[in-house]
Amino acid sequence: MKIVIIGVGNEYRHDDGVGPFILQRLRGLECAGVSLADSDGEPTALIELWDGADLAIVVDGVSAHGIAGRVYRLGLHHPSGVSPSAASSHGMPLGEAVQLARALGRLPERMLFYGIQVADVTPGIGLTPSVADAADDVTAEIYDLIQHTLHPEVP
Repeated sequence: MKIVIIGVGNEYRHDDGVGPFILQRLRGLECAGVSLADSDGEPTALIELWDGADLAIVVDGVSAHGIAGRVYRLGLHHPSGVSPSAASSHGMPLGEAVQLARALGRLPERMLFYGIQVADVTPGIGLTPSVADAADDVTAEIYDLIQHTLHPEVP
């Protein structure tokens, strides 16, 4: 099974770096057999990263005018007509990449999107406390998902 996790964002714009932050945390855990990739969110680059994956997980900071640190989860099983439309914190909705991949026949079998509501995307490093807390929760959730996906026989 090919699993790819894509962290979208810019670590030098505070909360916009939540995707790369989560990838860094996952790199410190045992994720053998899983591809971890950073991305700036450019649609064709995302398609290249998830091409051929059985499961693609995309993590990004979003600006949905919600409470900072709120986690949005969207699962797409062989996405055919659904496009996530929340704008990422850098202005590029994931839906554009999904629509392009659909047109090219390059969607993964299953895709999960984790969007974390950002508070501060000004220049600088480090996440705000509420986004950092949410990132820790999402990291744990993704890690558990990977373990259950790769080792379904383990309770």
